[in-house]
Amino acid sequence: MHGGFVIGTRGSRLALSQSELITASLCKAFPDLAIRTQIIRTTGDRQPDLSIGELSGVGFFVKELELALHERTIDAAVHSMKDLPSTDTAGLVIAAIAERDDPRDALVARGGMTVGMLPRGARVGTSSVRRAACLLAMRADLTIVPMRGNVDTRVKKVDAGEVDAVCLAAAGLRRVGLDDRITQWFSVEEMLPAPGQGALGVQMSEKDSRRQQVAAAVDHAPTRAAVLAERIVLRRLDAGCSLPLGAYAVVESDRVIIRAAVMSLDGTYSASVEHSGLGHEWQAVAARAAEDLLAQGAGLLAAAGR
Repeated sequence: MHGGFVIGTRGSRLALSQSELITASLCKAFPDLAIRTQIIRTTGDRQPDLSIGELSGVGFFVKELELALHERTIDAAVHSMKDLPSTDTAGLVIAAIAERDDPRDALVARGGMTVGMLPRGARVGTSSVRRAACLLAMRADLTIVPMRGNVDTRVKKVDAGEVDAVCLAAAGLRRVGLDDRITQWFSVEEMLPAPGQGALGVQMSEKDSRRQQVAAAVDHAPTRAAVLAERIVLRRLDAGCSLPLGAYAVVESDRVIIRAAVMSLDGTYSASVEHSGLGHEWQAVAARAAEDLLAQGAGLLAAAGR
């Protein structure tokens, strides 16, 4: 392709690893394609000491990448699908969603401990209100410590004794080679993943149909349907980072199953649903799941979290 292919990414070890995964898949499909990576700092990167709740607006891990796409200084941006705002950005499309990695959450604790083994009042770091709510539902005595930073930085805080454990996405740990530090894997029943967790998306200008055809080589249709179904729930509940929402869909053998749940911030209340249907009906199945959650009072929890 004339002019090559420029992929924009955040500069963290995890973000670079994720871009490398997409680059490797594209190079496998197009051996002669010249791909260059361009690092772009986002709002979230420039304010690492602020918690998620203290960052203003939405899309603080993607806004600058989206601006670069609009300005055509990059051809594509690689995102963790869970980081994308619930509302799609005008003029941009998700040209591909790669096959999902492990969607589960995981614990990294000192001394190889699990949640049940942690001492009373143990300090557990996480940047996610969803993970915090799930942890408190398991152990109301835990002290949740709001924590951002790169995956390896958070793990080092366990080693330094700043916290007893951290909870984060298993896929992120795997991608930076730290999955051997995991002391507990949470099943999707124990801790329902965030919408899009474990999946990587390739975002592009909707006008760049030629390069979209290139990106399509890494698209995995079952993962795309599952992730977009999860995002329907996210969008219908108007859920941002302040709402403990989990949604996880599986599309296989022409069937779709979606689970979704909303919790109170302290983990004492939850509304949950599970719906299934034919694979090509994933949009309708997801919409039913969202409406069912709202009927159970999820809208009130969403309003309380804002």
